[in-house]
Amino acid sequence: MLGVTFLGTGAACPTVDRNVSGLALMREGEMMLFDCGEGTQRQMMRYGVGFGFSEIFFSHYHSDHLLGVIGLFRTMGLLDRKEGVTLYGPKPAQRIIGQALTVGIERTKFPVEIVEVKPGDRLKRKEYEIAVFATEHRVDTVGYALIEKDRLGRFDPDVAKQVGIPEGPLWGKLHRGEAVTLPDGRTVGPEGIVGPPRPGRTVVYSGDTRPCDGVRQAARGADLLIHEATFGDEEAGRAVETGHSTAREAAIVARDAGVRRLVLTHISARYTREAPELLAEATSVFSPVSVARDGMAVDVPFPDKSG
Repeated sequence: MLGVTFLGTGAACPTVDRNVSGLALMREGEMMLFDCGEGTQRQMMRYGVGFGFSEIFFSHYHSDHLLGVIGLFRTMGLLDRKEGVTLYGPKPAQRIIGQALTVGIERTKFPVEIVEVKPGDRLKRKEYEIAVFATEHRVDTVGYALIEKDRLGRFDPDVAKQVGIPEGPLWGKLHRGEAVTLPDGRTVGPEGIVGPPRPGRTVVYSGDTRPCDGVRQAARGADLLIHEATFGDEEAGRAVETGHSTAREAAIVARDAGVRRLVLTHISARYTREAPELLAEATSVFSPVSVARDGMAVDVPFPDKSG
């Protein structure tokens, strides 16, 4: 399973309907957070994602993306958290995140590591990696892409049986691309039994940004692009001035990158919960597109839809 839950979908000013930025990504039982605006820990409780994460990825350090880590860590401390947490972000991560964690008289009792990242970094995991890419805001900012490795090709048990390969460990070896020796002395390779590798999934989170090549390149062929859309067409000048994007601009990025689905977030407080004008602007350029709402969960299926 790969999916995201939107914990906060508003811009700098929270509203009754939208908290400030926060996103929980779940992959095969693992959870990670992207940005952590004020009140994120309450949103995590409200939407049932829990605190079972070990990593937070910050796109930048404007307060609507950062301040929630203070309350979140205090809450986890009160819950007697023991497992460590690693915090990632662009420069100067050590200074800004470190200072945030010293607010208040309480001190974090679980291990905390702060790692500074830059565009081009690739954080390797067993089955995926987190790629860090450049964005264009008014400060040092980055975006993140979770990129799964290719999966094994599809194994055809009927063909394996026809060839005379007994079900069991030999099937597993063939599926991994290894040739096997049968009890009758024949050597059989995976050709014709195992199909070509199948692509994994890619989820891209833009953070705050103007439309830019960094996002386009990172999102090339992505299954899900989560792109900020702070403003609509009527505030295009304001978007340029503040280093943000309009809904139409986000849709153009999605179209040019050839993504499978676009979700708009970081919505200005001037728009209603459904933001129909932003949705209309984006869908005039690209489809499918959704305007995120707090608590909205989005599943990301495999490209072949068959697992």
